[in-house]
Amino acid sequence: MVYQKLFRPFMVVFSLVPLSMAEYKGVSDDQCDCYLTNGSSSHYFTTHKFFDFRDKTDVVGVPPLMGDPDESAQADPTSDYFSSDEWTDYWDLQSWNNTAALSSNESDASILMVHSPNNVYVEKNGDQNAGSNTFLNLRTARFSDFQSSSEFESVIHNYHFLSVRMYARTLGAPGAVTAMFTYRDMDQSAELATVQESDLEIRTLDPPNHIQYTNQPSYTSMGMDVQDATRNVTIPNKRDWTNWATYRMDWSPDATTWYIDGDEVASISFQTPRDPSMLIFNTWSDGGSWTGNMSVGTEAHLQVQWIELVYNTTGDADSQKRGLPEPPSPVQKRDDASCSNVCSIDATLKTGAPVLIQGGASRMLDQMGISGGVLFWVSMLSMALAFW
Repeated sequence: MVYQKLFRPFMVVFSLVPLSMAEYKGVSDDQCDCYLTNGSSSHYFTTHKFFDFRDKTDVVGVPPLMGDPDESAQADPTSDYFSSDEWTDYWDLQSWNNTAALSSNESDASILMVHSPNNVYVEKNGDQNAGSNTFLNLRTARFSDFQSSSEFESVIHNYHFLSVRMYARTLGAPGAVTAMFTYRDMDQSAELATVQESDLEIRTLDPPNHIQYTNQPSYTSMGMDVQDATRNVTIPNKRDWTNWATYRMDWSPDATTWYIDGDEVASISFQTPRDPSMLIFNTWSDGGSWTGNMSVGTEAHLQVQWIELVYNTTGDADSQKRGLPEPPSPVQKRDDASCSNVCSIDATLKTGAPVLIQGGASRMLDQMGISGGVLFWVSMLSMALAFW
């Protein structure tokens, strides 16, 4: 057919487009001087880490719940993995409780909440056509006399701007919250003015297409809501938090910006955290008005296949223990001489593996500029016409 001949060159050209997109060179982290993120919150960062929970079949196991709050808090890690350097060099399982909040006028919590190492474990992925063999699970469960919850925080307490992503989903009964957030340790200060925190929070009492993003504090000392601090978002494209998705949070000097599967869904410049902070993941409930009250015998889960982050740190926190590179300023500047090899975790075709986008082997393509792009498409069209 004539129309088939007319369109054949274009079909060949567009079939070659992925080849042009895949031209970035895969590299190891020691070949990268800095990392450039994409999107409206694009920034340079010095360090990259990837935590992969997709194929840890040797440490799979769902531990039974522990019904005593004291024993639950003192529980051992659920597998050797959570005692290994791979985990403990970067993450710290929590076992604190909310006894202080229950006895104060600052909270309307109605039940004792106890974080337990027993609620963080690796589970086999039983999904039909599963995209991984295993995942990390953070569990919360309601007993008659207390809420058993889970949390881990970063060993590094001096992240000073970052881009963090998790491939995750939330499942379970109403009345729980699953979260990923930055947090500035306030040294036991109860003053709202000292709070610095950027949150991604999913409440299981909300519709499954609803997520809340906040630069804390979200209320005043008089109990009034701070409207500019929060965005209540409906997940686009008919997606919901019960399905696997990539949740991304970019904390920069100007704003905190959130993405779902690459789509920007919220950005808040109001009271953006300023000072070095830690990173926390948790699943919890305290029976208060914010979380809701879970029914006795029910559970909720944050299930995570991987966590990836690029970040900068400062040298003013005690947790700077491993000699991580310190940038000359909170956000790495492109013209800094230390950033000659620029890498990306967004332009890669393999999750967790950076690619070189400028410097080294990519410099030739960068110098070619527009003429290089023209030459590429001319050569592609020539090849297509040859097939015709």
